[in-house]
Amino acid sequence: MRPRGVHVAAAAVLCALSGPVLAACGSAGTGGLESAGPTRPAVGPVRLWPDLPPATNPPIDYGESDIQRVPGIRVTGDDVRSADAVEVVRAEVRARPDARTGPDGLYEETARAVAACVSEPAACPVMRPYYRDLTGDGREELIVGIRMPEQQVAVRVYRAERGGLTRIMSTVDQVISVELAGRDLIMRVGSAGIPGYEYRTAWSWDERQGSMLPTRDEIVRVGPSGGRTPAGRLPGPGPSSTTGTTGTTGSSGCSGTTGTTGAGPSPVPPPPPPPEEAP
Repeated sequence: MRPRGVHVAAAAVLCALSGPVLAACGSAGTGGLESAGPTRPAVGPVRLWPDLPPATNPPIDYGESDIQRVPGIRVTGDDVRSADAVEVVRAEVRARPDARTGPDGLYEETARAVAACVSEPAACPVMRPYYRDLTGDGREELIVGIRMPEQQVAVRVYRAERGGLTRIMSTVDQVISVELAGRDLIMRVGSAGIPGYEYRTAWSWDERQGSMLPTRDEIVRVGPSGGRTPAGRLPGPGPSSTTGTTGTTGSSGCSGTTGTTGAGPSPVPPPPPPPEEAP
């Protein structure tokens, strides 16, 4: 004689494999399966305007203008920790003191403050450096941040090679935060035109280009705007709200399903009466 559990397991497998044919299996009892409705048909990608000829003049590659050798900086044993981050930025400012746009661009007052970092270290806009292997070659890269007016931050990454430093990333934005995840550098930037959203860009090393490229860029909903709540979340209960309790899992012959949510906690039953004394 087979144990009862074998029959239950077999029935569950039969329901899962039969699909719509046995959609009503166990529906009459508590915890029975219920149909989720028809499945949407798969829709493949469709190319729009297939006769449109491709561009013959592709734009400049991302990151192409960011690759630049830092003049006058030497590193020992190709170790970026042997280079002083402040001196690295000062060397770039000395090489291009009038650069206000592009990968070398800094505000004029920022460039002056960088030049005075030695004499006025408290006002130096170069922040604490970080080190992380972003290229996957087993050696660390130098990550530098430079504070600028209007809550902007310049983020630059340098790679040690051939006894010197090569800048492999340079960008400026109104940064919320900068994070490291694996070998990616992730920048979170506020959206001025869409309240309640922010841009998140992941910069990753590209071996072919020899620089960090913005490989993933997305706009993310992060907070309520106009009475809305972040996607996938519901407003939390107020101080006087009552939250329902979670039901238990049923156990029908096909498979267990989650029970319904109760309206609130069950009342506590009254204590039993004391036993009568024997005559």
